[in-house]
Amino acid sequence: MKEYLLGNAAIARGILEAGAGVVTSYPGTPASEIVESLAPVSKEYNLHIEWSVNEKVALEVAIGASWTGVRSAAVMKHVGLNVAADPFMTLAYTGVKGGLVVISSDDPFCHSSQNEQDSRRYAQFACISCLDPADPQEAKDMTVYAFELSEELELPVLLRPTTRVSHARADVNVGRGKTKKSPTSHAFVKDPARWVALPAHARTRHSVLIEKQDAIKAALENSPWNRLVLRGEQGVIASGISGLYAEEAIERLESDVSILRIGTFPPPDDLCAKFIKHISKVLIIEELEPVLEEYVERAAREHNPELEILGKKTGHIPRDGELDSLVARNAIADMLGLTLTMEEPQSLTEADEILPPRPPALCPGCSHRAAYYAMKQVFGADAIFPSDIGCYTLAVDMGTIDTCLCMGASINLASGIRFGGEDRDICCSIGDSTFLHSGMPG
Repeated sequence: MKEYLLGNAAIARGILEAGAGVVTSYPGTPASEIVESLAPVSKEYNLHIEWSVNEKVALEVAIGASWTGVRSAAVMKHVGLNVAADPFMTLAYTGVKGGLVVISSDDPFCHSSQNEQDSRRYAQFACISCLDPADPQEAKDMTVYAFELSEELELPVLLRPTTRVSHARADVNVGRGKTKKSPTSHAFVKDPARWVALPAHARTRHSVLIEKQDAIKAALENSPWNRLVLRGEQGVIASGISGLYAEEAIERLESDVSILRIGTFPPPDDLCAKFIKHISKVLIIEELEPVLEEYVERAAREHNPELEILGKKTGHIPRDGELDSLVARNAIADMLGLTLTMEEPQSLTEADEILPPRPPALCPGCSHRAAYYAMKQVFGADAIFPSDIGCYTLAVDMGTIDTCLCMGASINLASGIRFGGEDRDICCSIGDSTFLHSGMPG
């Protein structure tokens, strides 16, 4: 059966089809709709879902559920994984019992975020696997597979959708949802050598994690999300949604470029070796960090030392922002020695000419307007106004937002500014959920 689903709704569907019992999250675009899609059916599927106070708490609740044997997922945006990094890194040592999937939605181009991050780096850092979907169908299927892979390896698995995958809509083949197994008493089995991260235990568990690296690679080697098409001696390796851009560009150019689409990290060694041996020049297309590019550089030293590698490091692909089929087309054309001009869809050009500028603004009637007006009247325009993460930062044009760094930072920044010798009045603004998230410790 097919359903027309938002990418995040497709991920939610994958969670249901995998029979997860616990899903935790802290809201943040582009990940929020995953839990919102699950909420209406949570009772039907015997599913515990919660908005946790922050991402660290969300992951820790999911870990506890996993250690009882229940499949669980922790959902967050990319900067939320920074908050959850403490348990995330140690979880790779302790491992899991029930499948545990950490969904970290990346936001290239900072559509609704204070920075760009590549969550594949976290998987690389923690020595676990990461799945990089290209479209809503892959997002759903990878979610189901991620739970199975997690239980097979007894390790968490990271799912890395990006904004264009999370917020795309497409027809998705869906299966039956499953309810979690009936809870059993004493489902948590005491195992201090594994669950208690004392230094002596951690040293042993680190060795176990290192020994599992070959098993991770073996499990991903024949993944259906790594696809190879051999044609000419010039090729493209692309990850995630960049693979769709590359395929479209190759079709438009009517070229015989070989292509290897990668949907997993670590990449498949054997498939990559076969591809690298076949070509003389390769273009690496991926969003944000040159993760694949660095891998290909290492692999080429062994399999094809003369291989010419183009990508972010050579300036052929932007290091920041989003990619699209036009960027891919121009980069591939450059590799092939073709001269093309960058173009935009005609509809976008016409829209820019017709529509007036529409910068983000506080909603009409928003109570924050009055609050910021009052702050400015009481403290004066010369006062310092540290602020925080939330829609209220749209008051920047009112002259009452002087800083915005990360969740909960406004209070601590105010303290630092005062301790730094600033004697002007300081007034912070912070949202209620942001205050509970990480503002209270300040």
